[in-house]
Amino acid sequence: MYRLAAETPQDVYEVEALFDLCFAPGREALSSYRLRDDVPRIRKLSLVARDAEDILAGAVRFWPVTVAGAVALLLGPIAVHPTRQGEGLAGELIRDALARASAEGWARVMLVGDAPYYGRFGFARLEEVVMPPPTNPERVLGRALRDGAWDGVRGQVNRWQGEPLPSD
Repeated sequence: MYRLAAETPQDVYEVEALFDLCFAPGREALSSYRLRDDVPRIRKLSLVARDAEDILAGAVRFWPVTVAGAVALLLGPIAVHPTRQGEGLAGELIRDALARASAEGWARVMLVGDAPYYGRFGFARLEEVVMPPPTNPERVLGRALRDGAWDGVRGQVNRWQGEPLPSD
């Protein structure tokens, strides 16, 4: 059993250490990190999972982006400590965070990931949404949190430019 809560400033170093442990060196060189540079994450949706002893078991973060002027959430990174993988915690983090995003009024969410894995959470390929290179277009996935939210949304994914966030 895990307790899910919004990431706090006290969690940041521990969460970063988890991401470093779970991902290859150079993870911050990925194009998705260019979209996160100097952009605050969405605090209400960036979650940590802790066990009964208050040990960090997993974390997920969300960032605002735009796609041809349409506001979207960028999910990621998400990580579960290697000793806790296979327990369904990543799925719990994703489902809880998406429910929170929907309740907060967000319309659409996207990520770069494996379609077979993320498809079970309602994500599908965004054929006309383009991440900065060198992202594989097959891995650009999205989910509408409101019916039709991705309809007609196409073009380049851009870094958030500092406008007030629609929800935080």
